[in-house]
Amino acid sequence: MPSVHNQNRRTQPPLPGASSVMCAGVVAFAGSGPGDPDLLTLKVLKALQEADVILYDRLVSAEIMALAHANATLEDVGKEGFGPSMAQQEICDRLVAHAQRGLKVLRLKSGDPTIFGRLDEELCACEAAGVDTQILPGITTASAAVAAIGQSLTQRGRNSSVRFLTGHDMKGFADHDWTQLARRGEVAAVYMGKKSARFVQGRLLMHGADPATPVTLVENASRMDQNVLATTLGQLSADLAAAGLTGPALTFIGLAPRLAPATLKMELA
Repeated sequence: MPSVHNQNRRTQPPLPGASSVMCAGVVAFAGSGPGDPDLLTLKVLKALQEADVILYDRLVSAEIMALAHANATLEDVGKEGFGPSMAQQEICDRLVAHAQRGLKVLRLKSGDPTIFGRLDEELCACEAAGVDTQILPGITTASAAVAAIGQSLTQRGRNSSVRFLTGHDMKGFADHDWTQLARRGEVAAVYMGKKSARFVQGRLLMHGADPATPVTLVENASRMDQNVLATTLGQLSADLAAAGLTGPALTFIGLAPRLAPATLKMELA
């Protein structure tokens, strides 16, 4: 059974001049952003205030969940890579069942729902049941993390493209075009990449990547406990093990912080 919470939350006043974004019997798939409530879109904030039931992921921050309407039913349907998770089919069944009861259903995902959020499976389940849906985008973690280290995802003369990768998929560690990624100047943002770090490191080195390639991990991007680990591809596994990061982290291949990690911590505080 999912966790249900209805205490210690406050109801936000209606946004002035804002029309409703949710309809009864409709499932809205929304992105809560990387965790800082100030990075919520106004549309997602409005949906939090209107929803009858909210099915939320593990990485949605408590500060954001506190913005939900006090009478909303909150269901924790979170997943953890290689850890305990609610079955995807059960999540889909719950979305459909709530919507068919005529409720305003908010499916709240961390970051942006269209990036590594298994959105298509849930959309298809709703479509198959004749349930209407809408998508409310959010700020993806890569955008918050790269801003935290004072860098840009693209730069003239360095890289004209950037790849968003997942560290693992349903079959285990995810495989990618390692030959392309190993080229000098390539930039990649790896989601869910802590547990696959040694695998990614090995594949890139095996395909000719320079061991001195900068690698940066941003733990808890945009949150008060944000932490930045700056290392190199050759030192990635050793430095990551020594750092003991416990929170969700995004890994940048090919980017180093513009400022020292200690300075970044002071700026955030």
